[in-house]
Amino acid sequence: MNVAAIALIVFGFFCGSIPFAVIVGRRGLNTDIRDYGDGNPGAFNVLRAGGFAWGGLAVILEISKGALPVGLAAYIFGIDGTWLYLISIAPPLGHAFSPFLNFKGGKAIAATGGVLIGLSLWELPLVAMTALTVWYLLLTSSGWAVMLTAFVLLIYELITQAPTDWVVSTILLTVLLAQRHRAELTRLPRIKSRLVKRIFPTATEIDHDSSDHVHNGSPDRH
Repeated sequence: MNVAAIALIVFGFFCGSIPFAVIVGRRGLNTDIRDYGDGNPGAFNVLRAGGFAWGGLAVILEISKGALPVGLAAYIFGIDGTWLYLISIAPPLGHAFSPFLNFKGGKAIAATGGVLIGLSLWELPLVAMTALTVWYLLLTSSGWAVMLTAFVLLIYELITQAPTDWVVSTILLTVLLAQRHRAELTRLPRIKSRLVKRIFPTATEIDHDSSDHVHNGSPDRH
């Protein structure tokens, strides 16, 4: 029995379950961040409620609770294999099903980012942030942006022949993220309309002119 690994699983779940974003909202902003945005008790709603300063603090804390236990496991205790998979999923699970919030936690995006830091330091987070930024700019659905980012990350790991620990942990994290974003995933992803207008301005003008023509009457027939 790997006592250190079991302790880190428990520690990881406990760290993940601490609702830092909610705490920052209450202590720093004197508000419940779940009244903002999508009602999610996560760092991005702190950003909506209190701006970059408080939002940045919440993001750092939320990321840290994923990075700390996984980093300790991978780089200090040298844990790998199945035990590392379980430690990697523990913080996001704690965040998603926090006992401090009656098991109604958040979507675990920041905690997942922390896990990626704990596994690979900079490599996986850099790929994930780049992909997530692109998908967020392109799509109207944040849920699809997150899932497509996970897909890109898996492709990157397979192409670069990343360690099995990274691949399996990413798969487990992807499953959890899909569960937390399941409501958004029932609808097909759509490209943001502003982006479509910038890429295809002529097409939108034609559509506009056509609609005006219809409103003004039927076209002349010769």
